[in-house]
Amino acid sequence: MSATTRRLTTAQALVRFLSAQYTERDGVRRRLIAGTWGIFGHGNVAGLGQALVEYRDAMPYHQGRNEQSMVHAAVGYARQLNRLSAQAVTTSIGPGATNLVTGAALATINRLPVLLLPGDYFASRAADPLLQQLEHPVEADVSVNDTLRPVSRYFDRITRPEALMASALNAMRVLADPAETGAVTLALPQDVQAEAYDWPEEFFAERVWTVRRPAPDPVELDVAVAAVRAARRPLIVAGGGVHHSEAEDALRALVDATGIPVASTQAGKGSLRHDHPADLGGIGHTGTAVSDALARDADVVIGVGTRYTDFTTASGTLFLNPDVRFVNLNITGFDAHKLAARPLVADARTGLERLTEALAGYRVDSAYEAEYREGKERWDAVVEAALRADDDTAVPTQTQVLGALDAVVGDDDVVINAAGSLPGDLHKLWRARSPRQYHLEYGYSCMGYEIPASLGVQQAAPGTPVWALVGDGTYLMMPTEIVTAVQEGLPVNVVLVQNHGYASIGGLSEETGGERYGTAYRYRADDGSFTGAPLPVDLAANVASLGMDVLRAKTVRELRSALAEARASDRPTCVYVETDPAPTAPPAEAWWDVPVAEVATREAAVRARERYDAQVSGRRRHL
Repeated sequence: MSATTRRLTTAQALVRFLSAQYTERDGVRRRLIAGTWGIFGHGNVAGLGQALVEYRDAMPYHQGRNEQSMVHAAVGYARQLNRLSAQAVTTSIGPGATNLVTGAALATINRLPVLLLPGDYFASRAADPLLQQLEHPVEADVSVNDTLRPVSRYFDRITRPEALMASALNAMRVLADPAETGAVTLALPQDVQAEAYDWPEEFFAERVWTVRRPAPDPVELDVAVAAVRAARRPLIVAGGGVHHSEAEDALRALVDATGIPVASTQAGKGSLRHDHPADLGGIGHTGTAVSDALARDADVVIGVGTRYTDFTTASGTLFLNPDVRFVNLNITGFDAHKLAARPLVADARTGLERLTEALAGYRVDSAYEAEYREGKERWDAVVEAALRADDDTAVPTQTQVLGALDAVVGDDDVVINAAGSLPGDLHKLWRARSPRQYHLEYGYSCMGYEIPASLGVQQAAPGTPVWALVGDGTYLMMPTEIVTAVQEGLPVNVVLVQNHGYASIGGLSEETGGERYGTAYRYRADDGSFTGAPLPVDLAANVASLGMDVLRAKTVRELRSALAEARASDRPTCVYVETDPAPTAPPAEAWWDVPVAEVATREAAVRARERYDAQVSGRRRHL
């Protein structure tokens, strides 16, 4: 141990350590842990709670209302800053800790960094069992925090003060690793948090964690280049890794040089500006007609920073060319090898730059370029028709809500969504104008994400107009951080769309033989179905009761005015609009596999199974 030590509690040492951690990429340095969200209870109030007030100048603290939503806020913050800065979340033991699990899963699935610091039981077992403790009859070291193990990229329980040193360094290593990042959990027994120890001064020294930009292996690069040069109908699928790597300019340079068109996943949308002639919009089940048509005939698909989820591949039914091959540029080998691809394991920006250099002189055939540009023009007309409202006095449809918002936002506004019917409409129709404008959490598609995430985005980008788009179903899941927005003075905008139920799942239920059962917010009818009158809830009044300004809009004209007023406001503001429930978005251009009952007596399910069997027969495994 160093001759120079500092006597602190474990919690105090952790806060001091975290305040001295930085990331650096391309010469830009940021705080790695820029602040801590917390709800105090027994298990963290006397440990981390005391430490956070002791070092309040070094570590900003944000008071949340729900543990899951605090993780969502931290995730929104990290995504807005391209994973170069993160936040921590501290909770009490018991339900406070287990409430983190959903948020942790969301962070890890989306490869976004967040540090979780749940309280834990007494390491000394001095109080055993204590309030909220889970007793296991054959594993005495199990606590409810073990539920965080499978959804964390790194997990440790700090049972002695000195164990924190190695674990804290490992935690920072994972948070700053562009390939391995996600939720990191350090479970902190409440007695250990308060225990004093003589810490070496070196533990508190400023540390800079370099966020790497690994270059592709020369052999892998040669194989990838050969595959692309041989292609007649190549297609790029841009995923979230393009944004995380800040590779948008490199992607555009490759596209401008080669003419290869780009389709985007939910996480990758905005990789090219919507009006770039090679930007074809979304791909897959919620994709555009032009993207999906080209995907079916593509002979080489170049995936950049994508995980190839089932929505992207249309559950294995999209890429139909019998000779199709994949080239996957990804910083993780796990993703780079998917679909039996030629892997190109590298940072997205570095890899794209090397590809552009190596493909010098290559360009797609002019007829192919004309084909996809004409397809883009046809789809642009579809988008315009869906967003346009010819009658300003009418009740708006959901797509017209998006059209009104499109007319109000600037290039740098951020639009946030995660679940319901809005993700499909947005993926098909939203015209992204900048890399960070389109913020869709669709790895976990978690209801309740939007409002807390908007807080994190607003913290990461002060002065930027931020819009949380939520349906009534999502709103009822997690509205509590509206109070936090008011308390913190974060002028986020919530667009609350009231359609009296789960519109997306209602449609899926109908398609799969479920007859929309249990998907509407209505009174029960005598036959037990939910087909009565809409429930007399007033969500706008609920929003106002939490301290947010509310603007009600009943017509398209009123909606446009309310959105403009909200954008100009310096206070948290909600625009509440009840929509015409008639679907107006273009239908799905590709399939999504949701298994249907193989046997049933109800006609709706029987017909749904016939449709399912017809679709599933087109599934293909790429080997």
